[in-house]
Amino acid sequence: MAAPARNLVNLKDVVKGYAARTVLTGVTLGLAEGDRVGVVGRNGDGKSTLMALIAGSEEPDAGAVTRSGGVSIGVLGQGDDLDPTATIRAELVGGRADHEWQADARFRTVLDGLLGGVGIDRFPQGLDTTIAPLSGGERRRIALAKSLIDNPDLLLLDEPTNHLDVEGVAWLAAHLAARRGTLLVVTHDRWFLDAVCTATWEVHDGGVDQYEGGYAAYVLARAERDRQAASREERRQQLMRKELAWLRRGPPARTSKPKFRIEAANALIADEPEARDAAELLRFAARRLGNKVLEAEDISLRYGADAPPLLRHLTWRLGPGDRVALVGVNGSGKTSLIRILADIQKPDGGHVDRGQTVRLAYLSQEVTEIPGDQNVLESVASVRGRATLADGVEITSGQLAERFGFRGERARTLVKDLSGGERRRLQLMRLLMDEPNVLVLDEPTNDLDIDTLTALEDLLDGWSGTMIVVSHDRYFVERVTDNVYALMGDGDIRHLPGGIDQYLELRHAAEATDSAVAAAAAPAERKAGAGGAARDARKEIARLERALDKLATRETELHEAMAQAATDFDRLRALNEELATLAGERDDLEAAWLEASEAAEG
Repeated sequence: MAAPARNLVNLKDVVKGYAARTVLTGVTLGLAEGDRVGVVGRNGDGKSTLMALIAGSEEPDAGAVTRSGGVSIGVLGQGDDLDPTATIRAELVGGRADHEWQADARFRTVLDGLLGGVGIDRFPQGLDTTIAPLSGGERRRIALAKSLIDNPDLLLLDEPTNHLDVEGVAWLAAHLAARRGTLLVVTHDRWFLDAVCTATWEVHDGGVDQYEGGYAAYVLARAERDRQAASREERRQQLMRKELAWLRRGPPARTSKPKFRIEAANALIADEPEARDAAELLRFAARRLGNKVLEAEDISLRYGADAPPLLRHLTWRLGPGDRVALVGVNGSGKTSLIRILADIQKPDGGHVDRGQTVRLAYLSQEVTEIPGDQNVLESVASVRGRATLADGVEITSGQLAERFGFRGERARTLVKDLSGGERRRLQLMRLLMDEPNVLVLDEPTNDLDIDTLTALEDLLDGWSGTMIVVSHDRYFVERVTDNVYALMGDGDIRHLPGGIDQYLELRHAAEATDSAVAAAAAPAERKAGAGGAARDARKEIARLERALDKLATRETELHEAMAQAATDFDRLRALNEELATLAGERDDLEAAWLEASEAAEG
């Protein structure tokens, strides 16, 4: 019989608060070897505090946190602790020799998945690129790569998918699901939770509820709990039923099976209609918008005269009621294209025709400046006190604030005292109160908790206008949009009937083709400049022979050291590992020498 998994961290009756507010009360739980736990909860309910207690960066006010001896813990917060004056090499490689880290399969896998391979092709100077000028997304990838390369026993990640594109999120999910070790991840990305986690913890009202399985199992369990607790308000029940109905009818990838009786949860959704009545929404949209909404014709764009074109003679037409997602790798031009559609940015060529009745609202990735001396209700009402949404329903600023979680005293909180996630919510509300009939949303899920995302999805279910969403959040994309379009890096746009799954398949196929083409082109390039290539090959032979001589000297030193350490088994193991590494390096050098010799002769 297999031995029970060792507990790495235990919390017993833990209490933690700040000033007059208690965040966690009487929390008792544990993390065992091999656990992959997702942490969910509303903004401000204590998710990051719980992670800090487990990491040891915070101490409890009462209770105890114990950790097994020798357990290594790695933490990636929402920010990073990278040295801006350092290079990527210094942060990732440190003092290790190139042959050491290049021979490490885990190192190569992480670099391939996050940074464009061993050569760090994503950055202009490769490993020697300085951290300071990099964007937040690029810094995030480096910090994440550093955490994965270190490979601690317990890995703690706070919103790891922020700033990643769809492809990066898919790679990270596959990597973490296959990784040996224990994982605790705070994330609002529900597809990611289902793909990675074997358990879910919900932090709420000072406590932590534990559930088996990923997000789908958690939703079913929470619905059962809410159904049995009759004191829960009816509005939350309606949202949960709608969420369950969509989960059961949603993409086939969502297949996690909770290990508890779900008949009661099934009863909740037996008579629940589809989340959206597409035909009715389209009829309503056509009445409000007419036949023409946005028609981008022959759009071209490049940044800098020497740069390749980002968009090349692109044409894209959007009609009334279209609900589309736009995906593509970071830097493929998604934000540039939607800014052109929103008339915020001008293309180098082409034009955009907009319908006469179009009222477009654009949500950028940045949280815009909002006057801090107003409270939430005043800030929303300053746009409009009462609005008619695109579904024809009239709503007051107070009702909208309540739907987005600003109730009671929270609705009277000053804007300057709001968290980043709460400011994002406020930004969305102000946008909606302006009565747009075309929504352009750039990464709308950033900084939003799951309850707020559910409320936003519920509101968008009745949205009868046209909607364009750029998001790395696969769950949100599948939940609120009907069609997926992709920028594949060739400057044009492509409709993908198969959705994000088709996009990932195309990306993987393109990468495989690029690798094959590069391999086939290498011999031809060597033949192209025979004279110069021969001289270069002779220089390479001389360099390789010097490297082989140095390697042979080191191998001799290692053999002598092994003879002297005959009784020191730990020392022998280390020396033998270095010797094996050198043997692999010697094979590579000899193969390169043979190739250079053939080039010099040919």
